Amino acid sequence: MKNYYLQKRDNNNWLFDDFFADFFGPTSYSKRSNVMRTDIKESDTGYDLAIDLPGYDKNDIKVSLEEGYLTIEAKMQQKENEGRYVHRERAQSCSRSYFVGDEISKEDIKARYFNGTLNLFVPKKQPKKIEAQSIEIE
Repeated sequence: MKNYYLQKRDNNNWLFDDFFADFFGPTSYSKRSNVMRTDIKESDTGYDLAIDLPGYDKNDIKVSLEEGYLTIEAKMQQKENEGRYVHRERAQSCSRSYFVGDEISKEDIKARYFNGTLNLFVPKKQPKKIEAQSIEIE
């Protein structure tokens, strides 16, 4: 049987992968398929998170805040009579959490889902200024 190869470029090096090698077994690429790819950008006022969730509907995504952890969960609804899969790499559900601190409330976080990307804005909480208090001397 003749082997077929695909070329991929990684860090300016050409890689040759057997096209059928991961048809029945995972590789480093397919193992990462259920991880939410996330970019986090810091600004003076807070953090912008861009989380890739392609193929998910807005109603499939849940964002929650509990005990200082911001958790994003996505679960695709199964369609009846889709047929039988012989191989599946696309994630049907995934979850990821970020510690944002106890000072953040859910009202502070802004969320928007568009074109397969969930954008979240988490503001930075400014430390409370403690005012000097005078103590009266008797």
